[in-house]
Amino acid sequence: MPATPHIEKHFLASALVRDIVIGMADGLTVPFALAAGLSGAVSSTAIIITAGLAEVAAGGLAMGLGGYLAARTDLEHYHSEFQREKLEIKLVPETERAEVRQILREHGLERDLAETVTAALTRDPDRWINFMMRFELGLEEPVPGRAVKSALTIGGAYVVGGLIPLLPYFLLPTVSRALPVSIGLTLAALLIFGGVKGQLTGAAPLRSALQTAAIGSLAAAAAFAIARLVGK
Repeated sequence: MPATPHIEKHFLASALVRDIVIGMADGLTVPFALAAGLSGAVSSTAIIITAGLAEVAAGGLAMGLGGYLAARTDLEHYHSEFQREKLEIKLVPETERAEVRQILREHGLERDLAETVTAALTRDPDRWINFMMRFELGLEEPVPGRAVKSALTIGGAYVVGGLIPLLPYFLLPTVSRALPVSIGLTLAALLIFGGVKGQLTGAAPLRSALQTAAIGSLAAAAAFAIARLVGK
């Protein structure tokens, strides 16, 4: 009887999920807090819409630029460390071989086996450098084009998230009617987003959903209270 093949399911798009989480979390929270805060100080939906759209545009650009710079920094750091390891292997090969042996011993290999693997590994400079990058420094080579993709993903997720709390102000004529709808819509979005985030990252979906909604609610409540106090 044939054995059932063992299939390991690992989530591979961790960088993409991270970017979506960063953009969407801030996109839902910051414009929501802004709209709620303005709702406590002004009575015009037009003012809230204008301010909200300006914030979404500026925030999306800023978040996208931040994602781009962060990804570029990761790439530059990787290349810098790669060149340093390459030079060290050339200048002090015995020191680097000793480091390989130590890493292998720390991973449970016996002394003789670690020596054999070290000799085989260090015969190929490319494999040797890649081994040191991965196991000594804990660095993975960034995906080509990652910086642009990260910028677009974070910025786009921020814009999508930011438009959700503003939508009721477009559709309803007064702030007093739009605010509770915005609160309900945004809380629902935060709960769904938090649950999906938990599912994708391996956290408990319900706990992740409640934490995400709680953070967004606290930010909006603080902004609303401050606006009411300042407006008095």
